[in-house]
Amino acid sequence: MQYLLVNYEQTAAVILFCIGFTTMLLHKNLLKKIIGMDIMDAGIFLFLACQGYIRGRVAPIVENGVQSVTAYINPVPAGLVLTGIVVSVSVTALMLALTVRLYYRYHTLNLDEMIALAGKEEV
Repeated sequence: MQYLLVNYEQTAAVILFCIGFTTMLLHKNLLKKIIGMDIMDAGIFLFLACQGYIRGRVAPIVENGVQSVTAYINPVPAGLVLTGIVVSVSVTALMLALTVRLYYRYHTLNLDEMIALAGKEEV
């Protein structure tokens, strides 16, 4: 229990991921599934950002001639998070566009109803 209080950032990231995952699994509405995926993404990005931060260190910008590696944080996780955010926004935009197209075709956002209507179209 003491590790949960010390690593509260990682705990919050895992909670966000679990909330998003259960939202994607339990809801039939496509918009809620997209929101669940975005919550999962936020949890992953928070976790990666926490892994790259080390207390007492600063951003890797050389100031006052300090060039020791131990004075700076690792910039790679921050770069991964920024890249992940760009990809996540692009995927979310594509999913929303496809959801709009599905709504125009089936007039519902419920996944079970869409599957039933698609089955009727094939016959």
